[in-house]
Amino acid sequence: MAEAAETSWLVQQIEQISGIEPDSPELEFGDRWYSWSELIGASDALIELLDDSGIGPDMRIGILLRNNAPMVPALLTMFRSDRCVASVNASAPDDKLAVDLVKSKVPVVVALEEEWDRPGLKDAAREIGALGIALSADLTQKPYQIEGLEAQRSKWNSPEAPGIAIEMLSSGTTGTPKRIPLPRIRFEKAMQGAASFEKGRDPDARPKLRSGVQIVTAPIAHISGITGLMNNILAGRKIALIERFTVKGFADALVRHRPKVAGAPPSALRMLLDADLPADVYSSLRAYRTGTAPLDPDLADAFFERYGIPVLQNYGATEFAGGVAGWTLQDFNDFWKTKRGSVGRVNKGVDARIVDPESGEALALGEQGLLELRGGNSGSQDWTRTTDLAELDGDNFLYIRGRYDGAIIRGGFKIQPGDVIAAIESYPAIREAAVVGLPDRRLGEVPVAGYLLKSGADNPDEDVLRAFLKEKLMPYQVPVQIKRFDEFPRTPSLKVSQPELRKLFE
Repeated sequence: MAEAAETSWLVQQIEQISGIEPDSPELEFGDRWYSWSELIGASDALIELLDDSGIGPDMRIGILLRNNAPMVPALLTMFRSDRCVASVNASAPDDKLAVDLVKSKVPVVVALEEEWDRPGLKDAAREIGALGIALSADLTQKPYQIEGLEAQRSKWNSPEAPGIAIEMLSSGTTGTPKRIPLPRIRFEKAMQGAASFEKGRDPDARPKLRSGVQIVTAPIAHISGITGLMNNILAGRKIALIERFTVKGFADALVRHRPKVAGAPPSALRMLLDADLPADVYSSLRAYRTGTAPLDPDLADAFFERYGIPVLQNYGATEFAGGVAGWTLQDFNDFWKTKRGSVGRVNKGVDARIVDPESGEALALGEQGLLELRGGNSGSQDWTRTTDLAELDGDNFLYIRGRYDGAIIRGGFKIQPGDVIAAIESYPAIREAAVVGLPDRRLGEVPVAGYLLKSGADNPDEDVLRAFLKEKLMPYQVPVQIKRFDEFPRTPSLKVSQPELRKLFE
């Protein structure tokens, strides 16, 4: 391992916490517990393979991330050895996954053994000259190189990302996917800030193991999942990693581990409320934390009225390595009735202001405009403009009023209408498409789409069109309604009038 990595705060914390009781259980996945020594042993084996292959510090490592046990030591490897995690969403359809991989230009691709059987994956890795590495589901089995996927350095393009901890794939504000680099120093600062914020923890104190189990449902392909996972590891808490959220799986974990705090996105909260589970399932909880999507305050009230558990929302951004604002239990007790609908108070060390979308002029408290942020985990004193319409009050409580860029947030997943439109318009019979979001009780918003046929074309069967789109889009991007129109309502400039189109669906 490189000497520089051994001296960093993050590496010291990982080595110290994992060495306290190496044989004690740390990670539950499925029906099995993994010890600290098993996690570090699997990480050491991956570091050894990368070192032997000439893949040193700062190299960009593409990891097909999903909530699965081998992904935890894979992430530990990157942070322990100062390599860069280039996140690749393993849940993408095969063709989109291959395209994303080629665009990433990573020199190394790490994936679960079974992922390598997916159509096009090996071809995509071969096209960019990437070294292919497989991870076994059995952490005691060493990772190995995929036959025929040796490193071809002559094909490499930008193989290194000096000082970068994570490259997180994001759809971006224009609809074109981009990778957002998160510097190591910023990631470490986020982890230190989380330790400072949490009662009983100090980033300068020697780590210790803590009682209890934290349930992790957030996808580790997203920044909130990675930061949540690593914060619990550094806190010395046991982790129950859930592959994907289901009411039964989450409820079983609550009953099995009895945590004081647990959570998932607002869409999951709606599923839990609709399931009408017995109160005993939640008897250990003091709070339910949620984020990634707007929270309907009526939903929070309904959950609190039924179970007596406060719902604490937080608001964050990839560029800021996580949280920007959020509710504490004390703030909930003191302010929920008067600040209802807020995403919480802006975090200490973060500056927020609201500006006019056109002029950029700062607006007065209580006025609605675009949110700008600086400081915090970003470490920057330059203002960063978000695409969120927001308001800020005199007590520094932040209210998010929607997306200025028109993005649709479906159950925590951001959908750019342009991506869906492009997929629909690639169908041979379709001339033009338009997509808008509709309010949804469970998911917050869902996409719906209309289309116009080319002259003389036959209208496609909806099942055929929907199957076509499922091959082109992520599951959450597929519109819940798809309708043919003779013409769209339009503005004087001939653009599709989204408010009028939305009325036709409503």
